[in-house]
Order: sequence, then structure tokens, then C-alpha cells
Amino acid sequence: MELPAQTFRVTRADLVQYAGASGDFNPIHWSDRVATTVGLPGVIAHGMFTMALVGRAITGWAGAPDAVVDYGVRFTRPVVVPDDDQGTEIEVTARVREVTEDGLTRLDVTATCGGEKVLSQARATIRTTR
Repeated sequence: MELPAQTFRVTRADLVQYAGASGDFNPIHWSDRVATTVGLPGVIAHGMFTMALVGRAITGWAGAPDAVVDYGVRFTRPVVVPDDDQGTEIEVTARVREVTEDGLTRLDVTATCGGEKVLSQARATIRTTR
């Protein structure tokens, strides 16, 4: 069973707000010059910000934040955020891998940006009964 896709727009303004909230002011998240100097294609979103957006999708599918029992990912590709008002989009989809007898649903989650997977081994377990 596939869950409905959720899409999140990410702009440079979002990166500035996340940097302020997280304290992560690494210039690869705001300076094209620094990002390209270290070999990146441009400014990239914070990995934890990307993970948080995917977590938001999982919480939406679960119906409540406290229904998320477990969630983990590996980062595979950066989310490049152009310096324009449009930014980029992250699309999050999930497939139900298993429903257990004790009311847990295990999900295989996919997050893509520009048609490329940005996370691997993204999995979540949600509580489906209370």
C-alpha cells in the first residue's frame, strides 16, 4: 500500500531560519562561493532539516506526533537550494512494509529532490492503534 505523496518547498529563507533555530551556521548552507569551493554544486539544505521535513510527512501519515515510534535515515545526496524565490521541492512518499499484530505499521520512506533520492534506508514505525 502506498501512502499519499507530500511535497515540501525549501527556499534560502528556510535555510536561514533553520540555521538560526539550530545554531548550524556552516557557510555551505548559505554561501554559493563556499559551497562550490568545497565541491558542492551550490548551497545545500541542512541534512537534519531535510530529515525533519520527512519526519513531518511521517507525522502526518501517523495522525499525531506521539504515534511515531521509530524513524531513521541515511543521507545520500544533498538537497541543492537555488538562490531564487522558488527554491526547490522535496517529495516524500512511503510504502507500508508491514503491519504487526501489536498495532505497529512499518514504512519504507522515499525522499526525492529533482528526481534524485536524497535519503536511503529511510524507515519509520508508526502506531496505528491507541
